[in-house]
Amino acid sequence: MKQDILRNELRRRKQRMTAQRELILKIFMDSEDEHMSAEEVYRKVLDRRLRISKATVYRTVDLLSDVGLLRRIVFRDGVIRYELVNKDEHHHHHIICTECGRVEEFPFDLLDDLEKLIEQSTGYKITDHQLKLYGLCSECAKKKNNEKTETDMRKATK
Repeated sequence: MKQDILRNELRRRKQRMTAQRELILKIFMDSEDEHMSAEEVYRKVLDRRLRISKATVYRTVDLLSDVGLLRRIVFRDGVIRYELVNKDEHHHHHIICTECGRVEEFPFDLLDDLEKLIEQSTGYKITDHQLKLYGLCSECAKKKNNEKTETDMRKATK
C-alpha cells in the first residue's frame, strides 16, 4: 500500500508521517487518472475546506516524487504535473490534444528494445523514459473538419 511505502521511506529519512502528507497522497490516489500540478492539488485541499499552506503542498508533492510514488511530467504548456506511480503496472505514455489540451494515456511501450540498444551502445543505465505524442483528439479533429467543410462551402457559393 502506498501509505506504507511512504511511511517506511519517511522512517528511513527520520521524518514523520504527518496528516498533511497522508492527505496529499490520498488526493493523488483519489484522482488517479488525473495529471495534477502542485497548484491543482492545493486547490483540491482548499475545496475540502482544509487548511494546509501552499508551501507544505509543494514540499509534499516534491517528497512524494523523490520517494517514487509520483512521476513528474511536463507537457507542452511547461507546467510540471504529477501522476501516481503504480509499480506493478507497465509503463504508459501520453497523447495530448494540441487544441483542447486533453491528455490520454496509452499502454503500448515499444521502447524496451530501443532502451537496451542505447544502453549497449552508450554504457548508460536507463532508469526511466517518457513518450509524449501531440495531435488532435477525435472531437477536435471532427470540429476542425466541420469548420473546413463550412469554409469550403462558403467559398464555393461565392
